[in-house]
Amino acid sequence: MRSLADWLELQQKSHASAIDLDLTRVRGVAQRMNLLPPACRVITVAGTNGKGSTVAYLDALFRAAGKRAGRFTSPHLMRYNERICVDGVEAGDQELIAAFEQVDAARGETTLTFFEYNTLAALEVFAKRAVEVAILEVGLGGRLDATNIVDADVGVVSSIGLDHVDWLGDSIEQIGREKAGIFRSGRPAVLGNASMPASVWQVIDAIGARAVAPGRDYHIRAHGDRWDFDSERLTLRDLPLPSMDGAHQVGNAAAALAAIVYGEFDVTLTPEHVARVLRNVYVPGRFQRIPGDVEWILDVAHNVPAAETLRDNLRRLPHARRTFAICGILGDKDIRGITAALAPEVDVWILATLAGPRAVSAEQIAEQLPANASVLARAADVAGACLLARTSARPRDRVLVFGSFLTVGPALEFLAI
Repeated sequence: MRSLADWLELQQKSHASAIDLDLTRVRGVAQRMNLLPPACRVITVAGTNGKGSTVAYLDALFRAAGKRAGRFTSPHLMRYNERICVDGVEAGDQELIAAFEQVDAARGETTLTFFEYNTLAALEVFAKRAVEVAILEVGLGGRLDATNIVDADVGVVSSIGLDHVDWLGDSIEQIGREKAGIFRSGRPAVLGNASMPASVWQVIDAIGARAVAPGRDYHIRAHGDRWDFDSERLTLRDLPLPSMDGAHQVGNAAAALAAIVYGEFDVTLTPEHVARVLRNVYVPGRFQRIPGDVEWILDVAHNVPAAETLRDNLRRLPHARRTFAICGILGDKDIRGITAALAPEVDVWILATLAGPRAVSAEQIAEQLPANASVLARAADVAGACLLARTSARPRDRVLVFGSFLTVGPALEFLAI
């Protein structure tokens, strides 16, 4: 009998490459498992940034309206089980093992990547648990991501920015085209912001999807600490700001509302339901503030647009005496661009070497920092960086942890959050 840890180790070694953007293999296994088409309705969410928060709002809104919802996200921060949830509860080890056994029995000689195993296991769990709606977060891109074996009833693209350029292309237009690949003919294509590249609109027009755009099909009107959501099908007044910090969170919540409204799901979204969701939805590692004499802020920001958003959010806070930055970034990211975006807000850098094959050393990160950066230490791991920050920081200082899920996850463990 394999444990969950055994299964996860096996999956890491199953396929010749960690990323293989080809739907043929995973679709074939899904068909043999009778997972396609799913019995439930599906919303698929893509985007460079904001898709995790959008998924969280969707999941909570459906559950508040009485729907049995399944949520698939990646990567995880602390436990693999975080990736697959039903009714807001993580799948248990035995449930995941049973799903992996079904995948393994169906795949025969077909090899699968780690993420392809994840996707099939999520669909298997959702089928067994008879969820009414499944919310799938794209792992990488969209068009060739394993989640795209499902013809989603609604597609959402939260934002487009430069990331994963080795796989998706080195221009906003190329990346937009890949992410818009989740849209389907005749079905809503919800856009999370108004500044989408032309390629997204070109895909929508070419396949005959139904664009749902902010500022045209739905509107956000902010006033003080409240905001309104307006569309031809639903109007909600005087909503509270989301509990998650960051100016972009209203846009993510509005995109989730638009997806439900224009997807014509059989739910009633009352102002009370929506307000409760906005006050209570929480996604760890997204501008997560931990108060104290020394405030800690944790954000998985791992690309330049996310780093710029993090910088802007920091500038809205009261000024700290000193800001220590614990920074760990994977080697396939724009280390120079990410650190340059945040450098004006950082007084002292503590660099951490991350685990895994895509990691680079703290020394390699140091080489790409701005010339005037003050580096306190190059730590062998995130826990060591956190310990040094804790012992070095004084009251009214701030510790910022950013750069990767692999940075924030160990920091949360260190802080016992």
